[in-house]
Amino acid sequence: MLIAFNKPFQVLCQFTDSTGDGPARATLAGFGLPAEVYPAGRLDYDSEGLLLLTDDGRLAHRLTDPRHKAPKTYWVQVEGVPAEEQLAALRSGVVLKDGLTLPAQARSIPPPSLWPRHPPVRFRKTVADAWLELQIREGRNRQVRRMTAAVGLPTLRLIRVAIGPHRLGPLAPGQWHDLQTDARHT
Repeated sequence: MLIAFNKPFQVLCQFTDSTGDGPARATLAGFGLPAEVYPAGRLDYDSEGLLLLTDDGRLAHRLTDPRHKAPKTYWVQVEGVPAEEQLAALRSGVVLKDGLTLPAQARSIPPPSLWPRHPPVRFRKTVADAWLELQIREGRNRQVRRMTAAVGLPTLRLIRVAIGPHRLGPLAPGQWHDLQTDARHT
C-alpha cells in the first residue's frame, strides 16, 4: 500500500505525540489512515503538503534512502524578492552548519492557488514576499528553511508538492489517496 497524504500545517508526522510536554499536538492518528501504514520520511510540524505512507518497508527505504536521491519538490513562500544571485546560490549548493548541500533546482514561480493556512502567514505591507519552486535530493533536518535563510530569503510557508514521481495533486489538507487502488479519503 502506498498512500499520498496532504499533511496540514502543525500536524506531527507520527501517530502519537510522545513529548508529553504542554498541550497535545495533532498527529496522523486523526485522519483515518489505515492502521498498518507508517510515514516514509518526514515533513516538519510547521510544513505542509505531500507525505507518503506505506506498509512496505522496502519501498519506504527506497523512497527515503539518500543513496537513491529521490527528488523532493517544494513550493516556498519567502520573505523578500529573490535576486538571480540568490537563486544561483541555491542552484550551486549552500553552506550550512552541517556542510555544503547538494545543488538544488530553484526558480521563481507565480503565487500558487492554494488552500488557506490556519493560522495564516503574517502579512506585512512593508515587506515583500515571493514564491520559489525548490527541488532537492537530500533530506537534512529543516533543510529548505535553512537554505533559503542562508541566502537571505527566510521561509514563510513551505509546501512539499512532489516526491520523485508522486505528486500532491488536488488533495486538500487532511485528505489522502491510496496510489495503488486510486481510492480517495477525507
